[in-house]
Amino acid sequence: MSEKFAFLTAAEIRFGRGCAHDVAGAVRALGGRIFLVTGANVARAAWLASDLSPVGRFSAPYEPDLALISAGVAAARAAGAEVIVALGGGAVIDTAKAIAALVPTQRPILDHLEVVGQGAALDFAPLPFVAITTTAGTGAEVTKNAVIGVPEAQRKVSLRDDRMLANLAVVDPSLTDGTPRHITLASGLDAVTQVIEPYVCTRANRLTDALCRDAIGLGLSALVGLMQQETAQGRDDLAWVSLCGGLALANSGLGAVHGLAGPIGGVIAAPHGAICGALLPHVLIANETRATGQALARLQELRGVIGLALGCEAAGAFGALRDWSLSHGLPGLGAMGLAPSHFAGVAEAALVSSSMKANPTVLQRDDLIEILKAAL
Repeated sequence: MSEKFAFLTAAEIRFGRGCAHDVAGAVRALGGRIFLVTGANVARAAWLASDLSPVGRFSAPYEPDLALISAGVAAARAAGAEVIVALGGGAVIDTAKAIAALVPTQRPILDHLEVVGQGAALDFAPLPFVAITTTAGTGAEVTKNAVIGVPEAQRKVSLRDDRMLANLAVVDPSLTDGTPRHITLASGLDAVTQVIEPYVCTRANRLTDALCRDAIGLGLSALVGLMQQETAQGRDDLAWVSLCGGLALANSGLGAVHGLAGPIGGVIAAPHGAICGALLPHVLIANETRATGQALARLQELRGVIGLALGCEAAGAFGALRDWSLSHGLPGLGAMGLAPSHFAGVAEAALVSSSMKANPTVLQRDDLIEILKAAL
């Protein structure tokens, strides 16, 4: 755990049931020409459009790629956008975040992308950006990057800048009520992964620990409960855990789950949360096998937390998490479309990913291939 750290987040965070319906004034204070980004079901945003009277709207019906971002930037410029507002899940928020960042710049998008581009800093500050999340998973409303697919490179990479943090992040758990079961499972496992990885990573600090330590068990317990019955408390808890994960990962790091998930997302069309959920138990096992010192202690602590949430012995907790996820409908990576022919390329790409840099142990190419085999 680092004793010296910095912490950046959104300028303002609003959390609680109903808070999304009281944001119009705060949004208008950021600028008069509001551009609204939503998911495929634009009717779900009718209430917000009525409140904000946007000068333009853009739909992000799938996880963003270069073509979608380019179209969104062009639409926002044509509308003379001054403020970008997102209403949706992680894909919508990342799309809007990238649009806000890129509207002012004159350079090609690739110049600013990590891994496949130059990773250059933005020339100009992004437009003001407001994120209103409708899912409990990615924590994208409080992160400083947008994940963008580059089909030509078969990769998902980040556009990243500290100034991409939202001016206002809104987490209203009521917007997640009634989320379909399979989406709840996948996004919920992503939320849990994003409080586990920052807790065990090499850049954990006291503040991220405070966010993650209690959230791990709370998130798993909420997810277990929601698989049995829809409750407002379960939705509230999972939304809180998702927020904690976003805050933590933006200020410490992630690990091999996300290191692998990015390249996998570049070669198969599968939800990011489902990919993370399939990888998580196998990455935990691989890390524990190689860990020493504080990393080992924390991974062993996780066994107890996960075992308590799933009602099993700590010794079998990681395997129980795998079995529980599968029993509730989470597909393996093979069912999502990953094939053994993908393994080498995915493993090699993961080794140089930004997420892998904070993994608590050093995993080699062959280690990553074994994880992929186990998660297939």
